[in-house]
Amino acid sequence: MNEQPAAAPGPVARLIEEFHKLPGVGPKSAQRLTYYLLRMPAAEARALAEAILDVKERITFCSVCQNVTDTNPCRICASDRRERTMICVVEEPLDILALERSGSYRGLYHVLHGAISPMDGIGPEELKIEELLARLRSNEVTEVILATNPNLEGEATAMYLTRLLRPLGLRITRLARGLPVGGDLEYADDVTLTRAVEGRQEVQD
Repeated sequence: MNEQPAAAPGPVARLIEEFHKLPGVGPKSAQRLTYYLLRMPAAEARALAEAILDVKERITFCSVCQNVTDTNPCRICASDRRERTMICVVEEPLDILALERSGSYRGLYHVLHGAISPMDGIGPEELKIEELLARLRSNEVTEVILATNPNLEGEATAMYLTRLLRPLGLRITRLARGLPVGGDLEYADDVTLTRAVEGRQEVQD
């Protein structure tokens, strides 16, 4: 009689399952991460667990730009060294890190926390668009830079925002096409991002 393969102990199986829920982590990667943690010294595992809890307890969204922050407003919004007439609209907080790393932009930001994607059930109401409109109604902003990703969802979001913002009489620009089609802003190199910001173009209807 053949023996059934031994199942992983309960806590191990649970951790594998939790890792598998993370984006980009398949079942094999989830198993590797779990068994790596099992071999990790207890102090390091505890430090990792504390870092995760610290992020969940101390990090919030900036009430102005919706970026992740441990101070409110965030350091960028609170800085008196930023150009306050420009707002760069991005999909995710990681996009701000990429643009800041390039050093090519010194204005303010607004994070949508996603892009319009009917296939995934994400419409404009799921994004931080109302918060953007509120800022533009009571601010000295003269230019909005649409820095959504150069893919189908990013383009749809940019077109929607253009139609929405056009009546406000603002200059609306889009990052130049130095960015690869279908790519994500967070993976672009510094030179490409700098050229994209410097070569941004007026959005046409």
